Amino acid sequence: MRETWINDLYAKLAKGIRVPFAEPVSIRCWVLSANWRLGEMMKNSTSRMETVTRSGIVMSWFGARFSHAASVIAAGGLAILFGMGGSSAALAQGAATQAGSDDELRPLYANAMDVEEGKHLAQTACASCHGAAGTSATAGVPNLAGQRSVYLYHELRAYISGARDNNAMNGAVKFLSADALINVSAYYASLDSAQPAAASNAKGEPDPVQAGKTAAAVCAGCHGEIGISKTSGIPSLVGLDPKYLVTAMAAYKGGQRKNDTMKAMIAPVAEANLNNIALFYALQKPERAQTAAAGNPASGQALATVCAGCHGAQGISGNPATPSLAGQDAQYLAAALHGYKDGSRSDATMKGLAGGLDDTTIKNLAAYYASLQPQPLNVRKPLTAAQWAERCDRCHGVNGNSTNPRLPALAAQRRDYLQKVLEAYRSGARRSPEMAAMADALSEDDIKNLAAYYARQKPRAIIYVPMPTR
Repeated sequence: MRETWINDLYAKLAKGIRVPFAEPVSIRCWVLSANWRLGEMMKNSTSRMETVTRSGIVMSWFGARFSHAASVIAAGGLAILFGMGGSSAALAQGAATQAGSDDELRPLYANAMDVEEGKHLAQTACASCHGAAGTSATAGVPNLAGQRSVYLYHELRAYISGARDNNAMNGAVKFLSADALINVSAYYASLDSAQPAAASNAKGEPDPVQAGKTAAAVCAGCHGEIGISKTSGIPSLVGLDPKYLVTAMAAYKGGQRKNDTMKAMIAPVAEANLNNIALFYALQKPERAQTAAAGNPASGQALATVCAGCHGAQGISGNPATPSLAGQDAQYLAAALHGYKDGSRSDATMKGLAGGLDDTTIKNLAAYYASLQPQPLNVRKPLTAAQWAERCDRCHGVNGNSTNPRLPALAAQRRDYLQKVLEAYRSGARRSPEMAAMADALSEDDIKNLAAYYARQKPRAIIYVPMPTR
């Protein structure tokens, strides 16, 4: 029966015939086209998978992380669930009959009556926030139309259990039964997704390294073209952690560090460009300052033991807040130590350490650190939104069109909502080990760009078709 049913379905799809399913489908009750494009298929190393190809369509069934196997044709595609148990008649009775077989996947069994009941609940309880047709017009509130039903069901249960904390949602679902959650999930999954956001008129994402290079052009006259000083008394800027360099520039801008020239140069620079400048210098190949040193490096080495705890044994700091000293201009280092000693530079720890140093000791320490070879930093060039999306698509599907009913589709979701969610994962306000690991590496700009990227993607419906075993 299974092979006959499949062959008949393929024949109709290949001719572009619209196929109504007697068996329940949660996302679409009609197959609209046979023009499918193969996307990522959910796999598991313990799965046994057989593949049958007909008319360019690939179908697979396997027993994997899905307790009931599935075949997924992505990008406007078809997912057929084999071995779901029961006869065609039992399947047609809807989600309510399937309790106990696999509660998590029950939304996939929802029939037309279930969807209609879900529609009534959605219009009375959900529409004021999520929109009459599941397309939200409220900032920070997600679109639900076209979302994967199993994912919606899982999240609604999380609100009931308290695993997700949101006063409005916790109150809204508190007294709903499992059947009601299934029906409303199936209803929203059956709707056409929201339209993707319009592309911005901007010329695309700016390259932060190029922006930093451009902004740093005014610095080159003193600090060197790529931040390697050729002028005694002027520090090199290569080899410094971006966090330290941004903090130092902000201190000149705010007046905490006293230098009229630096304050005037930094004053008009926007905060974003401070970050770009620091990134540009951090990515340059470090070399020693091309300046002379007045002291004795060998004598300085014997005195540097006390400095190593913060600045590293070879002048390479392991703390982003503490500068590396290796290869720095000797005269600048000596002036900094004198500044801490006389109080013109404010730092209680450094004042205590420098207070007992005489001029000769200061020169020797400066000469020692100036003689050391600076090392490249463990700093990467930021990824573009498209590059980040390649990583996200491994779980969320091509261009954010998830083929796994447990995982949310991201395509055409509200940008402000995606941004809010990523920030919540990064801060720990929303918990998921996988998402926290991904979001932790994202900068504020990465989050904004990635949210905008997925908001622009075209959503694709996925059809999950439960099939009888015989």
